[in-house]
Amino acid sequence: MGSFDSSPNTSNSAGVNRWLNWAGAYSPIVILFISILVIGGLSRMLLVAWQLDRVIETPVWPSIFIVGLRVDLIMAGMAVAPLVLLLPLLGHRFSWSFWKRLTGLWSLVVVFAFLFMELATPTFINEYDTRPNRLFIEYLSYPKEVFSMLWEGYLPSVILGLILCFSVTYLFARFFRASMRNAKPGSYRKAILVWPIVVIAVFISIRSTTGHRPANPAMFALTSDALVNSLIINSTWSVAFAIYNLKHEDTATDSYGEMALADIVNEVRSEPWLRNEAFNSQQFPTLHQQRPAKERTRPLNLVIVLEESLGATFVESLGGAPVTPRLEALKDSGWWFDNLYATGTRSVRGIEAVVSGFLPSPARSVVKLSLSQSGFFTLGSLLKSKGYDTGFIYGGQAHFDNMRSFFTGNGFDQIIDQQNYTNPAFTGSWGVSDEDLFAKAHEDISKLHNTGKPFFRLVFSSSNHTPFEYPDNRIERYDEEKNTVYNAVKYADYALGEFIDTARKSDYWKDTLFLVVADHDARVWGDELVPIKNFQIPGLILGADIEGRHIKTIASQVDLAPTLLSLMGVAGEHPMIGRDFAKFPDEPGRAIMQFNDYYAWMDSEFKVTVLRPQNSPLSGVYSPETGNTDYRSDAPKQADLKKALAHALLPLKLYRNQAYGVPN
Repeated sequence: MGSFDSSPNTSNSAGVNRWLNWAGAYSPIVILFISILVIGGLSRMLLVAWQLDRVIETPVWPSIFIVGLRVDLIMAGMAVAPLVLLLPLLGHRFSWSFWKRLTGLWSLVVVFAFLFMELATPTFINEYDTRPNRLFIEYLSYPKEVFSMLWEGYLPSVILGLILCFSVTYLFARFFRASMRNAKPGSYRKAILVWPIVVIAVFISIRSTTGHRPANPAMFALTSDALVNSLIINSTWSVAFAIYNLKHEDTATDSYGEMALADIVNEVRSEPWLRNEAFNSQQFPTLHQQRPAKERTRPLNLVIVLEESLGATFVESLGGAPVTPRLEALKDSGWWFDNLYATGTRSVRGIEAVVSGFLPSPARSVVKLSLSQSGFFTLGSLLKSKGYDTGFIYGGQAHFDNMRSFFTGNGFDQIIDQQNYTNPAFTGSWGVSDEDLFAKAHEDISKLHNTGKPFFRLVFSSSNHTPFEYPDNRIERYDEEKNTVYNAVKYADYALGEFIDTARKSDYWKDTLFLVVADHDARVWGDELVPIKNFQIPGLILGADIEGRHIKTIASQVDLAPTLLSLMGVAGEHPMIGRDFAKFPDEPGRAIMQFNDYYAWMDSEFKVTVLRPQNSPLSGVYSPETGNTDYRSDAPKQADLKKALAHALLPLKLYRNQAYGVPN
């Protein structure tokens, strides 16, 4: 019986030893290479099984595993490349002990990192409907907020993930040590003779293509479902490529296509609301003079309420859940946008669109980019030049997403954030509650109004954010469980309604224009290449003498700032290319949406043109009724493609040239 129990292990051990001795100095490299393939393949199998209902609806099923293996080969090649390059120096009998220790340590670090990224993937998918990407990197800059969110919302998942990560890494370490204990360096001469072939093989593995450019995630975007596309690749490569792109983001739109700057500018200026304007600046190609639709003896004050993640999916009249009754009750008392679309999926993307009228790009928002931290146009800088007191009011930490730096450098005099609240009624992971926020806003606005000086305040909410914390006994819950997105939205709606009720009873109401708008939807995801349905957001302009009106044409967030200036009675020179709905209410509209690396242009007939990096553009038709886009086999019409490409290329060219401002 003893012989029966031990012989398989002895045989397997002997087989492994023979194989490792045959591999010689390459044995630790082979172990690491195969380990990456095994971990990547198993992780993909589990993720596909989890999301099988979406995967089987796409053309990559079941070939997703073969294509995914190609991506894992890229990552495995990158993991072993440093060791392959060092082998001629250290892969011989004189440094064999050191070589084993070095390769063991390197393999341990690589496997731990690769495991960590794969184990972090399910939680990230739950929140963002895609593998970890650039957003994963950006959030690392805000450990306090991220740690609080994970602690309150995902603690069991985090603990389980860390236990698994350390446990599997420990098992790998034991396997590696046992495998290498009796391994021998083999013939150094043979290792050197084989070395050029190994280098070429690793190079081919990493490059993964004979094309002009090496493989990148865009090559594996094989379906119209962004999540499924992300399952094809692995999370470590996704994040690594995101880091690479961050270093080259000022040229991020170049992969969409080429177009001369003069042609770009002419195309953008040809919009009905811009074609008769005078553009006289060489330095600022979109700079023009805007005259208000309504002249006022004293221009109105302005308050913009930017609602965190309050998309149309939470507004019943826009096809969403019935969790915003207070907002719905207000829609007939002002200008209500029936077809308003966000430009992106992040708060800073909403900020740049609403406050600066700036078009989206695949790079980070200009709120975070270095060349836009001063001298970049905002409503704050324009209104400050008109004598307005300008400020930003937030319930969390204003340094988050670099907001403080961007605002203070571009025309905002006052910054109120979490440290300025005394004894708030409720504080969560992302700051004080929306009630505390609006109480502070009302206090600040009332004081400003009493001084007689015109003012502009941007008020940014935060209660509707994972882990969805809010005070008790304020709302009748939509979901039985307290901390859900629907309950958080309902609370945010309650706090907003209370603020508007208070404002209506205040002296400043008759002199102040209010905009209530979302920065983006809560979770922009789904089985669409660009989930247009989740870009729709509510927008409402009210206050002062604004009368009820429904704006049914398609509108973009970049149209809001010019419209506000016109209704306020403010004349001024600015570079915004958005539409003034007070002057141009009936012209066909358009929506401009950036989703990951995809740029979508949708016209007034819901025809969609999608630009893809290093890939051919797509054409389709969006159905607001179903929320789906029907992509066609034929290419976009040349006119549609030219218009989409011009608007996609313009923002980063203006940013690079520091050409989105006004003359000193």
